[in-house]
Amino acid sequence: MFPFSFPPRILLAILLILLVIDFSASQKDAEPETIYDVLKIHGLPIGLLPKGVSNFSIDAEGNFEVHLDQACNTKFENQVHYEKNISGTLSYGQIGAVSGISAQELFLWFPVKGIKVDVPSSGLIYFDVGVIYKQFSLSLFEIPRECRVVDHDNAPDLLQGKRIADAVLKSTMGKLRYEYDQDVQMAVL
Repeated sequence: MFPFSFPPRILLAILLILLVIDFSASQKDAEPETIYDVLKIHGLPIGLLPKGVSNFSIDAEGNFEVHLDQACNTKFENQVHYEKNISGTLSYGQIGAVSGISAQELFLWFPVKGIKVDVPSSGLIYFDVGVIYKQFSLSLFEIPRECRVVDHDNAPDLLQGKRIADAVLKSTMGKLRYEYDQDVQMAVL
């Protein structure tokens, strides 16, 4: 037997404290179970991604990949297209280097390059589509949406719209570069 003995109440209290400490430590080490949990932890609305995420991965730097069963479209204020594989870099309140998401404006599809939540109390979220930031109400993204599988008959329209949007983006960037070069040249003279 032990050289010293504790009253049963003290032993029970010590046992309960150890159980609480062990439970707390295991909760802190727990990995998020879904990509929606990861979005929430990073201050982003869970509806940025549609229902149907089959699996995901994220590394320590915030680089993530999401896999859907199929490419699909959903509608917020505008149509949004999700490729089968989506990637980007998460930081608090924003996603950078986005790949695999496109937003439609009129008949053009623009690749989404970044997503940023404004000050949460403003209720706004911004999609960077290259040339501009498209502003949406944060409330549109509160829950993950059902996503329609892309109709392969309409896929050429999506690709053509993306090609046109890329051409507009390159043209605009070229014009801005030309204007900048002209300003620099005038400043030198």
